Amino acid sequence: DMRLFSYWRSGTSYRVRLALGFKRADCEIVPVNLLNREHKEPSFLAKNPQGLVPSLQLDDGRFLSQSPAIIEYLDETLPGPKLFPEDRAQKALVRQMAAVIGCDVHPLQNLRVLNYLRDPLGRDDSGVSAWASEWIGAGFLALEQLANEVAPDAPFLSGDSFSAAECYLIPQLYGARRYDMDLTAYPRLLAVEDAVQELTFAKEAHPSAQPDAQ
Repeated sequence: DMRLFSYWRSGTSYRVRLALGFKRADCEIVPVNLLNREHKEPSFLAKNPQGLVPSLQLDDGRFLSQSPAIIEYLDETLPGPKLFPEDRAQKALVRQMAAVIGCDVHPLQNLRVLNYLRDPLGRDDSGVSAWASEWIGAGFLALEQLANEVAPDAPFLSGDSFSAAECYLIPQLYGARRYDMDLTAYPRLLAVEDAVQELTFAKEAHPSAQPDAQ
């Protein structure tokens, strides 16, 4: 049995919870309170020296960190439908879509980055929100255009099937609303979100459904 060390509002933890749910994996969720700095305690650093969530404990006791590595591991080792298509071009497309969020958006509005903007750089809450909204909006615009180009009428970003791309998109939409972003410019992304929200495993992965939700 696996154990996922997760924080309820962490976008990267949310990604992995979606992947676990899609793969129907048996996994215990272990809350790690970032606000109380539990991720910096020696007991957690022994599991993940970087001191970040998520961290996945495998059934043999080993630990994996970094959501892209965890998601790919789950897809490659667990049975069932695939998060990354077998077709190489489609697989590359899903990875491209995921990377728009994972490489170009999320790192720039990660909690560590936003806290650094506040202190020592002295930005107030409006300045921090403007920063986050700028980079989230740039990524959403690119993803909106890409999805409209490759699968304009499909329920999901890259076609008819849920994929790793949704594991990245859905938590970022949740995060965008925390900054009161106007999302009306991204109807394709919102339509995908609507489709995902109908899936039982996605409801169970939502931050509000987590045992440590506040």
